[in-house]
Amino acid sequence: QVTFGSIFLGKVPAHEEVHQCAGQIYGYKGCIRDFQVNHKELFIIDEALDGRNVENCNVPICDYHPCHNGGTCTSDEENWYCECPKLYTGKLCQFATCDENPCGNGATCFPKSRQDVVCLCPYGRSGIVCSDAINITQPSFSGTDVFGYTSFLAYSTIPNITFYYEFHLKFQLANHHSALQDNLIFFTGQKGQGLNGDDFLELGLRNGRVVYSYNLGSGTATIISKPLDLTLSVHVIHLGRNLQKGWLKVDDQKNKTVTSPGRLVGLNVFSQFYLGGYHEYTPELLPKGPRFKNGFQGCIFDVQVRTSLNQGFKSPGTPEGHPNSGRSVGQCKASPCSLIKCRNGGKCIETGSTVYCDCLTGWKGAFCTETVSVCEPEHDPPHLCQQGSTCVPLPNGYTCHCPLGTTGTYCEQG
Repeated sequence: QVTFGSIFLGKVPAHEEVHQCAGQIYGYKGCIRDFQVNHKELFIIDEALDGRNVENCNVPICDYHPCHNGGTCTSDEENWYCECPKLYTGKLCQFATCDENPCGNGATCFPKSRQDVVCLCPYGRSGIVCSDAINITQPSFSGTDVFGYTSFLAYSTIPNITFYYEFHLKFQLANHHSALQDNLIFFTGQKGQGLNGDDFLELGLRNGRVVYSYNLGSGTATIISKPLDLTLSVHVIHLGRNLQKGWLKVDDQKNKTVTSPGRLVGLNVFSQFYLGGYHEYTPELLPKGPRFKNGFQGCIFDVQVRTSLNQGFKSPGTPEGHPNSGRSVGQCKASPCSLIKCRNGGKCIETGSTVYCDCLTGWKGAFCTETVSVCEPEHDPPHLCQQGSTCVPLPNGYTCHCPLGTTGTYCEQG
């Protein structure tokens, strides 16, 4: 019980007269945290005149795991708070930048900071919020962006690919070294388990050479070309397979062949045909063998396929040549940054059709036109208010509003 003059918390003392309506009066058993009278907060312990059998209440709030989105709950005798992972905020880490998604047309929203987002544009769209329609005749892929996503096109499953197929395609590499190192050109196969026996068909680049692999369920067959002639601006690939036997021809190099191990002769794949990358951005989701670390960097065009010697070549997709979906794919040799003007020293970054402004320290917003408040996490240097307190910006600096039980300039004292 705690006594505030004529206000009692918990139980009325025995010496006080009280009208008893229904027998014995029992004292309150539990915790009282906040107490207000006529909108005035009374500090339960500091302002009490008298009391008996009162002790600190340690509610094990962290036992109830209140923090969202991977936040870590920390508590002491009187307070608790959530330590939030990057890009989440709020008392319970319940708010992320993409909760109020500004991206349109099915774009992938990625929280660049607690205030700003990047819109990873779907196939056929470009711009800061993917509002601009673009016509793509020669797709341009940007590999794996700084957020860990690959640019890609996904076409419907290629029918009748089980026993025979041939592919023709052309590509033009981006002008930097990483475009040759560990990059996926196309993939179709069983995905998600990463097992040695998963059927798949893939083509990629590794250390400047073209790598063609397939698995019919009893082991992987692989052909590796000679190093690419980098004086050529456009490279041409022919590849195919008939039952266990596969072949690969790159540019004017000699045709190379391989025979898959085991006795299985059919390729059983039901997934879409991925060009330039894939929807998931973790290579571990691909079967063992085709785990290229990055998507393709450059342009891929004139992709043609046939699944019988008696039919002509045609483009993948249903209808022909049309992908089902895609992400961050632009038009070859076109620059979306030509339409974007970043302010205050910001730099325009483009990855395929995705474009955004990378702002200098102290600036934020889609075009780097907004200043970063001294209390925001991005401010350099960061504010010094302790965890659990509230930073409040002032005309000249800031102040810290301390939670119950702490004091000091930065709420650093108990």
